[in-house]
Amino acid sequence: MKFYKDHYDVIVIGGALAGLSSALMLADKGKDVLVLERHNLPGGIATSFVRGGIEIEAALHEMMSIGEKDNRLKVGKFFDDMGVDIDWMRVPEAYHASLPGLEVTLHPGLETFAREIDNEVPGTYDKVLKLLNLCNTVFDSVNELSIHPMSKAKMLMKHAAFVKTAGYSTKDVIDTFELPQKAVDLLSPYWIYVGSGFSDLPFTIYAVLMADYVGYGSYIPRYFSHEMSLKMAERAEQMGVQIEYRQHVDKILVKDGRAYGVRTARGDEIYADYVISSAYPNKVYTSMIEPADAVPKKAIKMVNGRRISLTAFSVILILDKTAEELNIHDYSIFRGDTMDTDKCYENLAGLGPYKYITCICHNLANPDCTPKGTCSFSMTTLPQVSGWSKVTAGEYDEVKHRIAKQMIDDMSEYFGVNLLDHVLEIVIETPMTVNRYTNAWNGCIYGYAHTMEDHIVARLQTAEEEKFIEHLEFSGAHQISGDGMGPQITNGRKAAKNVLDTMKAEEAVNK
Repeated sequence: MKFYKDHYDVIVIGGALAGLSSALMLADKGKDVLVLERHNLPGGIATSFVRGGIEIEAALHEMMSIGEKDNRLKVGKFFDDMGVDIDWMRVPEAYHASLPGLEVTLHPGLETFAREIDNEVPGTYDKVLKLLNLCNTVFDSVNELSIHPMSKAKMLMKHAAFVKTAGYSTKDVIDTFELPQKAVDLLSPYWIYVGSGFSDLPFTIYAVLMADYVGYGSYIPRYFSHEMSLKMAERAEQMGVQIEYRQHVDKILVKDGRAYGVRTARGDEIYADYVISSAYPNKVYTSMIEPADAVPKKAIKMVNGRRISLTAFSVILILDKTAEELNIHDYSIFRGDTMDTDKCYENLAGLGPYKYITCICHNLANPDCTPKGTCSFSMTTLPQVSGWSKVTAGEYDEVKHRIAKQMIDDMSEYFGVNLLDHVLEIVIETPMTVNRYTNAWNGCIYGYAHTMEDHIVARLQTAEEEKFIEHLEFSGAHQISGDGMGPQITNGRKAAKNVLDTMKAEEAVNK
């Protein structure tokens, strides 16, 4: 019996969240789909691992766009519609901000969030709520326009706030509210989840982030992010998708400007009408297209013109006491010596000490995630790829352990407890870890940076022009919706929709 079929409707390269989302959506429409994953498990960084008999979350801090069961947002609704049953647990707060002169815990709900900022910075409630309501209006517009594109004239009539703010940075828009700096600082901690300082971050991105996280709250799967990927893969196979692991795709085959299949590293040539790639366009266009001269010069120009965003450095500790016993009282802590996001971003270009980190204690949202009497505590920063690209093999261990020690010492001082005295297990994840495990371009987890020079609105307008090879689509962090596990679902769905739309258009022409 042959391992592969003679032909598929679609081959999906990569079995992480984006690729599995594409596969689910295509299978739901009756398409014959093959997923090829280089690893022996699905999910990419949406995974977990075991140390000392304890399962540990590898990457997820919180999922956006889920919503309550009776009021699902787009990602939660997609899981429900596809029959992927995830045991979602609501995160108790938005975040605790530990900043110069500020120790404040803020909770979801636009009015609640504004009131809590007002409690700290009196007289700001109306302005903060107005800003958050603006974010929510833009959020609603983005969700509608992503499904129902429309003319500029109609867009201006129906989505005036979106249009009016689309060309401005986050700093530009926030400045118009003339808020005290302390209030601005409390509105800023989530910046690291989108990876650009406020003077270069399109307000559209900030608005979507704040409306989603602050307006609706965030969630985590009870059984770690691997619950998502395992259940997605299981459901996809139930729907007829063929998933093959340990299958590294070496080449995407192209003829007459159109993708028609792939070749694996072991030499299997597999044919399909369409290919969806989770590999970065940088990798695809520079080394994966066969023949190489099938790559248009515009494709190389595009990838060279885009700025790669952030990678990840995390220290995960399993500690021998409960969170409360270690003075850990918040699920999510954003800690820094400044809330000048542009300076924070500049600091991430180096190799530490990093001035802004985000910390998570999973037990404060999922009490049973570690054995009784213990807790899981992680510290993460998101460096620029450029700094780590200069680290040599000989320097790697010293750099890794130095940065980890700095982060542990900082949080030990903050809690008034020497965390090293309580370590059962310690795991350090670096950009090299990400690169080795996922094969992501330079270890980047955040795709292409959303900047004022490379704006999400402009990307939406040029998306069709950037289809340089017919029947080849992309999914993953590097696509329009950007970074984060929630956007991966959206990016995967978008790639599948593009395929389905092209199929429908070509069928209409051929009738």
